[in-house]
Amino acid sequence: MALKHKTRKRLSILLLVVWLPLYIVAAVSLVNALSRPPILVELLVYVGLGFLWALPFKFVFKGVGQPDPDAPDDRG
Repeated sequence: MALKHKTRKRLSILLLVVWLPLYIVAAVSLVNALSRPPILVELLVYVGLGFLWALPFKFVFKGVGQPDPDAPDDRG
């Protein structure tokens, strides 16, 4: 099932405004639960988790920055 362009935009905004801050809090809590590992390990964990959050939502963000392909053409 393909999402419409407008639905993708709205869902991407929802993910960035609601899901991402919750994910950041969970990631920081996870690193703190590891009782503050060495700085290099901590950096690697944050970088890994930074990429990991977007993988399930790749299909939502794909093409969001492009013009709506279903919009009527305004060229003469």
